Amino acid sequence: MKKKQVEECARFADMFAAIGTESRLRILRLLLAAHPEGLVVGDIQSDLGIPASTLSHHLEKLKNEELVTVERRSTYLWYRANTGTLQELLAFLYSECCTRNQAVRPETILKVCR
Repeated sequence: MKKKQVEECARFADMFAAIGTESRLRILRLLLAAHPEGLVVGDIQSDLGIPASTLSHHLEKLKNEELVTVERRSTYLWYRANTGTLQELLAFLYSECCTRNQAVRPETILKVCR
């Protein structure tokens, strides 16, 4: 495997690890549902019932892996799903199974995405 491929695999593995907890996956799904506006931390906390300190930790992990973005507006922090990074992650996941060996047919993925 080439160095670039190894680095790419490591980057995506870190992203999968970041969404590998129930709470972070729920946060990401909630932010995708609120896309493109995003949500303030208080709304995320209220909707998911995650304690503030724990939520802060989860959001920081997602932000560090570039799965979410954050923007300060006045005294509020607005979080959004980073759809560009998520598209890269999905493309990485499906690049081999849809092109090389057709383990998953590309039209099946299109049906899911509609």
